[in-house]
Amino acid sequence: MNVTLNRPDPIATPLTRYCEPKRGPLGIVEAANGGRYWALRHAVTELTPAQVADVVKASGLRGRGGAGFPTGMKWGLLAADAPHPRYLVVNGDEMEPGTFKDRYLLENDPHGMVEGALVAAYAIQASTAYIFIRGEYLLAEKRLKAAIHEAYAAGFAGKNICGSAWSCEVVVHMSGGRYICGEETALLNALEGRRANPRAKPPFPTVAGLFGQPTIVNNVETIYNVPHIVIHGADWWKGLARSPEGGTKMYGVSGKVKRPGVWELPLGVTVREVIEGHAGGMRDGVKLKGFLPGGAGTDFLTPAHLDLMADYATIRDAGSRLGTATMIILDDQTDVVGMVLNLTKFFAQESCGFCTPCRDGLPRAEQILRAMVNRQGMPGDIEDVAKISWLLRPGMTFCALAPGAAEPIDSALKYFRADFERWIAASTIPAAQQSEGSVAYGAGAGVRP
Repeated sequence: MNVTLNRPDPIATPLTRYCEPKRGPLGIVEAANGGRYWALRHAVTELTPAQVADVVKASGLRGRGGAGFPTGMKWGLLAADAPHPRYLVVNGDEMEPGTFKDRYLLENDPHGMVEGALVAAYAIQASTAYIFIRGEYLLAEKRLKAAIHEAYAAGFAGKNICGSAWSCEVVVHMSGGRYICGEETALLNALEGRRANPRAKPPFPTVAGLFGQPTIVNNVETIYNVPHIVIHGADWWKGLARSPEGGTKMYGVSGKVKRPGVWELPLGVTVREVIEGHAGGMRDGVKLKGFLPGGAGTDFLTPAHLDLMADYATIRDAGSRLGTATMIILDDQTDVVGMVLNLTKFFAQESCGFCTPCRDGLPRAEQILRAMVNRQGMPGDIEDVAKISWLLRPGMTFCALAPGAAEPIDSALKYFRADFERWIAASTIPAAQQSEGSVAYGAGAGVRP
């Protein structure tokens, strides 16, 4: 297949320039005419792998999956003399409630995923790029596989890419559907066909990752940035942001707003601009009470934080995390205890069960919160939930699932403790049973363990 490549012009929204959901994704001819695969040919025919890695490092690109670790630094952890084969794994599991940015990119610009994965794979000299996506993303899978097929036919994937000496295979793997697969080492276990438990570190994946070989794991959105940085340079990419951290970010909003959705915006846009501007503000009849700024596993912030820049450092200093930048809205008509219960139930269900605080602590926290909303709370329940959350803090569990699950609990108690106290005050448990601590959780009366 003969495809004409054109250098894309620099624009302010590089990640979504090819995305028009009503039209559907571009085929490879149209995508290439618009600028796709130019960065790949430029990289493999004119740049060394080290030069590609250096420009990404100079850009300061931070991982867009939640942790925000510098991408170039992660690539640099893979030693120059690391053995072959090496692997690139793109993490598109995206199982966290309220997070849907990667889905938007995968469904609407699959060739962007293929090109980004190949450019990143060239930088680390990987022989295979695995794209690991959520099992429910069937449309994304269909479109991504079609794009990969076209890329092979055009000589952009497989053997001797763009006539160079470098070869790389691209493989789509559908997740088994567990949230724990978003943790990079659990993802690697799942990719190998094993139970998705996190691995002990060290060794880190850059030393012994997929099939025991050096491996780099990056988020979908992170990889979409790579071709644009390689084409236009680190300074251009930094100039897109309002924040010193550089670039654009996919911001999402879900909840009782007028226009829930996802938008590519300059990194450092204010929270108010995202919620009130792009999401249209709150629906009629409800007011903003709080929000999770970066998905379900981040700390609540309040209307007092609306004018903060939505970048990594600013949100961290406010006591939360930017995470995936997909904001979940809490309105004044929604019970915050019920919302925290719903999130805790999800995290308890998705625990791999590997370590005690997560395996036993999260179900116990769910149990206590459920008792509260069933009007079976007791004095001391709030303190018990706080103690459990304390035991889930970083360093106490094997991976980051439990610390993330604790963040909405901790911050809800910090900002909305009165809501928890009202549920305790509304308890229907007789005082004698409360003092004995013997009433069951769940609807109706019973014996509490």
